[in-house]
Parts: sequence; structure tokens; C-alpha cells
Amino acid sequence: MARRKSLKDEWAFEADLGSRDHSISVDLIVLPASQPRRYFDAERLQQLADSIRQYGILEPLIVRPSSQSGVYELIAGERRLRAAKQADLSSVPVVVRELNDEEALQIALVENLQREDLNPIEEAEGILQLLGLRLNMSPIDIPALLYRMRNEASGNTRQNVLLNSEAKTVQAVFAELGTIAWESFATTRLPLLNLPVEVLEALRNGQIAYTKAQAIARVKDDEQRCKILEEAIANDLSLSDIKERIANFKVNQVRANNSSPSLKDQFNDVLRLARQSKVWNDPKKQKKLERLLTDFRALVSDAGQL
Repeated sequence: MARRKSLKDEWAFEADLGSRDHSISVDLIVLPASQPRRYFDAERLQQLADSIRQYGILEPLIVRPSSQSGVYELIAGERRLRAAKQADLSSVPVVVRELNDEEALQIALVENLQREDLNPIEEAEGILQLLGLRLNMSPIDIPALLYRMRNEASGNTRQNVLLNSEAKTVQAVFAELGTIAWESFATTRLPLLNLPVEVLEALRNGQIAYTKAQAIARVKDDEQRCKILEEAIANDLSLSDIKERIANFKVNQVRANNSSPSLKDQFNDVLRLARQSKVWNDPKKQKKLERLLTDFRALVSDAGQL
């Protein structure tokens, strides 16, 4: 049975038909005032530019006539446009379509949401914007609807939310995108939008992975959270490195609040840090660890015989 064409398939098909004989100067293409996508990975952009130099642009850009005569507004393909400029192309293949503002934004959103390198913040914000258009609602009201749907799906409520037209539209949009299920989106993506501002911005700009961002966001102290975030970005810290620094900060906090912790508390702190440390895998430190453990075992054994 043939698969039904999605909107993305249809746009790609139309773009392919128009790519053979229609190209315009890159200088005549302007970006829209509102772009769903904000971050582009520099390394991947360079890889695309290298590919374009060798093979050209395989999928045309989608544009619409601008209010300025002879100029076109980009609808879909900003990454290809950037890479084309980087590859020193003077013109690019395009499909020109007559679209109103809402139609143009929907195409731009779907185009971006089906890219593999979209970061989770851009994905979350883009999906909310697309759902807002389809439901004729403000994007800020969409999370509440998704949470109600999730509560009913998990059996926590009997409001029959899943049977109404809004829920069916939500399900249809996620099915069309095919990138993430609506249940998973509500559970894993929406909470990211509540991260502290500086963590959210770093994640939006592709400076840090969202698993690392979530760990850093749990630090309640604003100054320390910003410090760990800056260090994580500057030194490309691993998730385990970040957790170790957070643990150290918590230990130092306890010590600051209690100037003379008991030996037992100090031992528990060291043990907790040791479990999270990479010291066990360091050959240079293993012999020292063995000596320390031998001395500690002897000390504990002697104490037990007293």
C-alpha cells in the first residue's frame, strides 16, 4: 500500500520539479523577520558547503516574492543558503511560491522540524509555534493542553480530552512530523523551556547538550550555576565531570555551613566523591589508592579489636 504524501513530501516534490531551470542570485534572497531556526552548527555547515562545491545544491530553496521588487523572501532552506554563500555560489536553485504569512511560517516550521541537527529547544519552540497555528491558539497555551492530554492518557483524569478536536489536531501534527511522539514531547521537551535563562540560552545556541544542561539547572545557587555552565562550555566537560563539580560544590556548602563536620561526615563526603570520580581508571593513581586502602583497612581492623 502506497504511503500517503505528507506536506513535506509535496513541497519537496514541487521543489524538485522547479529546480531544473529556475535559479536566482543569492543577493536577491532576504531572510524573513521571524525565523524558526536560530543556531547552525559551524562544522556541519562547513561540511555542507564542501558538498555543495562538489555536487551543487541537490534540493532547491523555497522562496516567495518580497514586497521589495525583484527580491525574494526565504521560506525554507536557510542552512543551504548559508552554505551556498560559504561555497561562493553566486546563484541557487529555487521554487517561487505565492504564500501568505501563515502559510510561509508553517512551511518554514515543518522544514526546520524535520532536520536531524535541530537542537531540542528549537524543536520544542518550533512545535509549539506550529501547534499554535494549527489550533489557532497562542503557543503559551499549548503546554497546558498537552499536559491535560498526558494526564488522561496515563489514567490520572477522566476529562475526555483525547476525544476533542484539539487533541486530534495535536496527534495529527506529531504524526505528520514523525520526529517525536506527543507523549514524549510533553515529558522530555516541555520541561526544558523552564530551565534557568542562562542555561536555556546556552542550549538554544547549541553550546551544550541538553543532558548536561538539565544537570547544571539543578544547581540552585545562581552564581555557582553560571560558573559551572561557563566552565562546562569552555572546557567541553563531560556529564560525569559536571556532576563531580556539582557534588564538590555541595560538599563545600555543607562545610561552609558547618565549620567542624564530624569525621564520619567527612568520610561520607569523600566516599560520595570517590564513587563519582574517574580516579579508579587512572593507572597512575591506582597504586596510591591501594596503599591508602590498605592503611585504612588496617586502621579499621585495629579499631575493631579494641
